[in-house]
Amino acid sequence: MSQKYLVFVSAARQLCGVEAFSRLLAQHFGSRATAHVLDADLLGLLRALRGRDAVAFNFPIVGWKRRLFTPGLAALVARLMGKDVVVFLHEWLALDWKRRIVLAPVVLCATRLKFSAPEIAAEFAATRFSRFVTGRRQVVPIPPNILPSEKKVESERSRALSAQRRAGRLILGQFGSIYPKKQSAVVLQVAAELLRAGHDVGVVFAGSFIRGMDNVEENFFASVQELGLADRVTVTGYIADDDVLARIFAEVDVFCYLFAEGLTSRRGSVLAAALSGRRVVVNAPLAADALDHHLLFQRLIETSTIRLVPTDADIPTVAAAVLAAGSEPVEPFDVAREVQALWTSIGTRIDQ
Repeated sequence: MSQKYLVFVSAARQLCGVEAFSRLLAQHFGSRATAHVLDADLLGLLRALRGRDAVAFNFPIVGWKRRLFTPGLAALVARLMGKDVVVFLHEWLALDWKRRIVLAPVVLCATRLKFSAPEIAAEFAATRFSRFVTGRRQVVPIPPNILPSEKKVESERSRALSAQRRAGRLILGQFGSIYPKKQSAVVLQVAAELLRAGHDVGVVFAGSFIRGMDNVEENFFASVQELGLADRVTVTGYIADDDVLARIFAEVDVFCYLFAEGLTSRRGSVLAAALSGRRVVVNAPLAADALDHHLLFQRLIETSTIRLVPTDADIPTVAAAVLAAGSEPVEPFDVAREVQALWTSIGTRIDQ
């Protein structure tokens, strides 16, 4: 029987990918789910829980960084009221150990655990802590948090990028937050390699630097200077309007990502970039079956919209793949149908 959910979100206006998934989850469940801002209002929580069969947490949500005890209290209250506690873990060992300690009470209260990727499920299962946690665990495909927009709104940034392309410049792109583990700066090395080979190239990062990480922005721009890309790199900052973002995406020739662990199914930024109608060059997953549960990723790879290079590919290899990808048209793709099919499978898995 289908359950009714209370999906916890934050009050943040600038959404991280996990927050966006939480809100979309509530939206796609329709009348079966209600989004509830997790705060210190215990009476409000009790009222919101009435008529709900289960609660759903997603971690890590950036907007909850300062809420040390509220998630644990909400999970405990839900369990005492006989509700299912469904916890989605989008990261685990990559989190700071202090954050894992804060999350531990919520995970201990979980009646069902959902993981954003098999890699996260495996690293969690390998910990001693996992012995004390429910065995009802499952990997759930995470959909893109941003879909292509028919209405593309120009901005100062998109006009500048358009001018560069008209002048013959190849624009490399990356979408999403900028932080060390994403290896955003590696894309700068790809741009520098193309520049050395005689290609006119620019890079746009459609996103902002994650706050609270020391020297991330300073180190990034130091790399820009060292690689001779000072007049070739654009960082848009956070863009709340999807129509404005869609216009910037349209000015990208090829998106490029290189992850230390290779592509994993939790990389919603890669999905969003691929669905924009541009090719994406990214290094392959470490495990051959890493994307078997995610039909949308599989479809995008089959059509070569997502072009995989070896997991340990060097910079010249990636640069060559970027040039090849930029010269080929993208195969037409029914985005709405594929994404809806993905959400249907998500709903089925969550209810199991």
